[in-house]
Amino acid sequence: MIPVTSYQDRPVAVFGLARSGIAAARALAAGGAAVTAWDDNPKSRDIAAAAGVALVPSAELDWSRQAALVLSPGVPLTHPVPHPVVASALAAGLPIIGDIDLFAQAEPTLPRHSVAVITGTNGKSTTTALLAHLVEACGRASVACGNIGTPILDLEPLPSGGVYVIEMSSYQIDLTFNLRPEVAILLNTSPDHLDRHGGMVNYAAIKRRIFDWQAPGGAAIIGVDDDYGREAADRLRASGRAVTPVTVMGRSDTGVSVEDAVFFDAAISPQPVLSLDGIESLRGRHNWQNAAAAYAAARALGFSTAAIEAGLRSFPGLAHRLEYVGTANGVRFVNDSKATNADATGHALAAFGRVHWIAGGKAKDGGIDSLKPLFGHVERAYLIGEAQDAFAESLDDAGVDNERCGTMEQAVASAARHAGVGEVVLLSPACASFDQYPNFEVRGDHFRALVAQLAREPSA
Repeated sequence: MIPVTSYQDRPVAVFGLARSGIAAARALAAGGAAVTAWDDNPKSRDIAAAAGVALVPSAELDWSRQAALVLSPGVPLTHPVPHPVVASALAAGLPIIGDIDLFAQAEPTLPRHSVAVITGTNGKSTTTALLAHLVEACGRASVACGNIGTPILDLEPLPSGGVYVIEMSSYQIDLTFNLRPEVAILLNTSPDHLDRHGGMVNYAAIKRRIFDWQAPGGAAIIGVDDDYGREAADRLRASGRAVTPVTVMGRSDTGVSVEDAVFFDAAISPQPVLSLDGIESLRGRHNWQNAAAAYAAARALGFSTAAIEAGLRSFPGLAHRLEYVGTANGVRFVNDSKATNADATGHALAAFGRVHWIAGGKAKDGGIDSLKPLFGHVERAYLIGEAQDAFAESLDDAGVDNERCGTMEQAVASAARHAGVGEVVLLSPACASFDQYPNFEVRGDHFRALVAQLAREPSA
């Protein structure tokens, strides 16, 4: 645990008792604060009570006595309307912060270290895990934290020279004010969570805020393959800041660029510096962007290109994100259960020449219509869940062979029968999981288990 002493002997309210909320309450108490916590969900309260957190209904608090409100990032701060507990805190003039800000307040008590922050609409988790892996591969202690893995305040402090690699959602950025990262990465920006931020302009502005936290010499790494990234880079340059642009749309004379999996680093040489060829865990243009940003961050932290390339080649990838899970009868199976919308599935389809595609679940708005330009990558589709009929219509209209399978068991079995040696079966649902599974992880684990069973069975 990382104790937070900045509120020692003062009362602090914590609202929202998921993992990070419980960690915040415990870290504040360990630092001497008088913590009272609450959650609207009785199950969350029970878990917090079992962890030793003092519970007091928020409606019973004297807000004028509190020093701060520590808010779960899942609780509405501004839109569509502030949660009542937020309104109470604002009326009392309290700072409203999150667990990442508590970590920032605790930093002076920790061994000397560096901080890298990663945000973006897509690719945050992969880039965060990859950068932490690269730091470790290059010989320094690191941890991936924030919106991924263990809550940051539940971590044991890293030894001197360590690097905290923090994935941050827009919700977490909204609740952070005191962090001073040496490295800040904005991967990309596209419409997401707009109901929570009042529109795209506000959402993009929140993402850019990570650069406002930095000292003038901090490394600002920005994906410039979308309009919002280019605007963020232009704003920083106009303020006198240096920027490392990242593009995967071909070779560039500035920053880090990728062309056909080959990396160029304009700060080092006009010649290629490394290649991702043959790295299964970083397949596809979207992973080129993740890897290029992580490479740029690792260079900013002082690591050599040779050490970084070795680290890239040893990266195992993340579960449920284009995860190779096994081969059965010469057919390769890839688990991309994290692809809960069409945009994410588009990256997966583009990463392969031809696939046997398992898709379906609880559909998002627009279904798979946006994927029509990529239907040529589909040898045959195997459809599951609530969306199977609607997806079948879209595929029929495009002349793509497909089958309504209903369940994952039927889809995997049928795909295994139809796919030939050397072909790929790809689970990339383009849907939420909630019609058949509690979350995408359980869905992906089921797929993995079915593949393992196939691999154990003798060939027909």
